[in-house]
Amino acid sequence: MLSIGIVGLPNVGKSTLFNVLTKNDILTANYPFATIDPNTGIVPVPDERLEVLAHMYDSNKIVPATVQFIDIAGLVAGASKGEGLGNKFLAHIRETDAIVHLVRAFESNNIVHVANKVSPKDDIETINTELILADIETLEKMLPKLTKEAKADKTAAAKLKTYQQLFDALQTGQVSAELSTFARHEKLPLLSTKPAIYVFNVSEDTLADDAKKATLSKLVAPAESLFVCAKLEEDLGKLSADEKQEFLASYGITETGLNQLIKAAYKTLGLQSYLTAGKKEVRAWTIKQGATAPQAAGVIHTDFERGFIAAQIINYDDLVAAGSELAAKAAGKIQTCGKDYVMQPSDVVEFRFNV
Repeated sequence: MLSIGIVGLPNVGKSTLFNVLTKNDILTANYPFATIDPNTGIVPVPDERLEVLAHMYDSNKIVPATVQFIDIAGLVAGASKGEGLGNKFLAHIRETDAIVHLVRAFESNNIVHVANKVSPKDDIETINTELILADIETLEKMLPKLTKEAKADKTAAAKLKTYQQLFDALQTGQVSAELSTFARHEKLPLLSTKPAIYVFNVSEDTLADDAKKATLSKLVAPAESLFVCAKLEEDLGKLSADEKQEFLASYGITETGLNQLIKAAYKTLGLQSYLTAGKKEVRAWTIKQGATAPQAAGVIHTDFERGFIAAQIINYDDLVAAGSELAAKAAGKIQTCGKDYVMQPSDVVEFRFNV
């Protein structure tokens, strides 16, 4: 399951946003460290195709893909050295696939800022600095052991060289994309190299101000940036589906913050979903972009990948246009694909395999 940690300074709206995303009623308070333990919520990935297929197949249930959100208590300057409740929360971030940096970009006399001023640039630098400092400390503990291993092992020696490059880059605060990819591939317990999405919590006025949003985006480019008004998102939760769309349209928005965030996460992590459909259930499965048919089958069960024979695939649009699987087959819209087939997000699949 995709896991996303929401981080930021205290009082930037993390818990409010988390409540909206997961429809949970956790503690929100106007003081630092209101969230003592990371709150976890699992939410379905919005996918209108599931309802359509469930009706077509008269399915007993719908099982969407899911995303786990973790609301991690506010970090402050010095968190990497234990300030606030820093070390405890930095450890929670290590378990996530990606990090959402929630940045306060709204003014309010009623909500105190931990630094007594609203400065998105400074807040971003504070959080990033703490993540980098924590990573430097992590590598400082790992390098001596690897140095010893490198004396007798050429593979370890080559790895040590890259680890040292990563350590040096962290000290400058400038880690290249190649080194970040290396860190993720090696599954190093680092924070600053995780894929990141920046979400600016803005006022309702800023939502419709393209110039202001462009200025904020430049602060984090080329990383993905989104804009939400947590208070507005909170209000949306009280509306019907039709009222929600009308309300969003009045602000020039087409999707809720949840939909935007999930799409951004899938894009940032290079993920996609494919579908399976039948009487028992209609289901969405999350896979890496570029995954082959056997790899996709392995997401359902490892035996499916080992015993993969073929995949019977229908394009979702072709299936809907035909009106049924039987009609799609009669129209020649079903293809049988082998091990080299690269999965597409529009695929509705039935796997054939030997157990």
